[in-house]
Amino acid sequence: MSKLTIVANIYANAEKADFVKSELQKLIPPTLAEKGCLQYDLHVDNEDPAHFLFYENWESRELWQVHMDAPHIAAFQAVSEGCIDRVELYEMECV
Repeated sequence: MSKLTIVANIYANAEKADFVKSELQKLIPPTLAEKGCLQYDLHVDNEDPAHFLFYENWESRELWQVHMDAPHIAAFQAVSEGCIDRVELYEMECV
């Protein structure tokens, strides 16, 4: 399998958008330092400030799974509980 691309749409509760944005930004430095992380870009929707998108590229699905179990991801999940409406996650492969 070629590298794994992840597209993660994160929809914060509108009143918590600034908080969620701040917490998502904290994920970037430790994630970029992880083995297998090739790209980890955070975006915000120009028309909906509560809609965030991570565009990620990983060397393999296995290394992405390690990332998903990382302490900084668990800390984000704990601190953002009740602040996020929904998450849509897509695992993709370049063709």
